[in-house]
Amino acid sequence: MTFAELLQWGEGELMHSDVPDAKLCAWYLLEACFDGGMDRSRFFLRREEECGPAVKEKYEAWIEKRRQRVPLEYITGYTEFMGLPFDVDERVLIPRQDTETLVEIAYPLCGGKRVLDLCTGSGCIGLSIGVWGKPSQLVLSDISEGALAVAERNLTRFQEGGAYAYRTATELVPGDLFENIHGVFDWIVSNPPYIESRAIPGLMPEVARYEPVTALDGGSDGLELYRRIIRQAPRYLADRGTLCLEIGYQQGRAVSALMCENGYEDIEIRKDLAGNDRVVLGVMDQGKG
Repeated sequence: MTFAELLQWGEGELMHSDVPDAKLCAWYLLEACFDGGMDRSRFFLRREEECGPAVKEKYEAWIEKRRQRVPLEYITGYTEFMGLPFDVDERVLIPRQDTETLVEIAYPLCGGKRVLDLCTGSGCIGLSIGVWGKPSQLVLSDISEGALAVAERNLTRFQEGGAYAYRTATELVPGDLFENIHGVFDWIVSNPPYIESRAIPGLMPEVARYEPVTALDGGSDGLELYRRIIRQAPRYLADRGTLCLEIGYQQGRAVSALMCENGYEDIEIRKDLAGNDRVVLGVMDQGKG
């Protein structure tokens, strides 16, 4: 079987199984089968070559996983976020482009600052701020030891990758939100679970079947974690420190109201590139009250 025939077979299998973006998925999986990857130009030069048995076997196994709606990123073990490479597996939520909105708000203001990333998962928010914003201190916290293991793997990549010039003092802390957190921070950022419990079974199969429910389930109204974070964060924010939260597109008013009730100032709702409410942030003036 040639590379062209293998790709055509993979496209057909995924299309027959009604997998979204079947042709694109088939290509990405073939590309990832090769050490160092195979870009389009290399593929067209080799499309009529016979593929080896190892590549064929690996590709067939990956196509079968995708047919079962295993997310592409979990199959390849890799994704990109903020232009950076991140390892991912079933222990962490797959980083979404929408979440880049939060990072783009925070990192230009975090130089030399102290940053806490709650519910860090893969570490994509905090580590992206660490790379691009160059804070003086970064703490990544998650209730899941498995998630922290993935975040640590990503941290090691940036620390060892000279291209990123990663110099931020970074600590990984296990715990339920602020449990085991010490000190104060200029920025607290988080993408907490915010999906209503009853809505999770109705999500697309890639999410409902495979992504960790603890990273999705925000309680009966989706706001459980926001209440806890917003209420507890003032004890860990420096004077005029900022709490910056990703939200579901319908949660802007509710989360803003929670911040207002708990004494935050300068509360803003920011939209993502699709025009949906995506981030709420507020400032804590410790000199008041």
